Amino acid sequence: MFIYNVTVKTDAAISNAWERWMLEEHMPELLATGLFTECRLSRLADTDDDDSPTYSAQYTCPSRAEYERYITEHAAAMRQKGLDKFGGGFVAFRSVMDVLGVLKG
Repeated sequence: MFIYNVTVKTDAAISNAWERWMLEEHMPELLATGLFTECRLSRLADTDDDDSPTYSAQYTCPSRAEYERYITEHAAAMRQKGLDKFGGGFVAFRSVMDVLGVLKG
């Protein structure tokens, strides 16, 4: 299993609209590629009220091959949609992770 993680800091003024867009448009579109099995959006909980919200969007896929296919076939267009909608109202940092194990209690 493989996780594509995008950490995003938004301007406070767009945060609610950005959250809705992620959950109602962007993530469903990403799942529709058939390359990912799960999407998860989280917001950093312990921050000052003055701070702009910080999020983690995590996309799970079976292997790095699906991730690479997403990057080559879909990523540029999907990233552009966010830029077209929100302009410079956010910054994003991307990372990729191999899942070594999952324990459940």
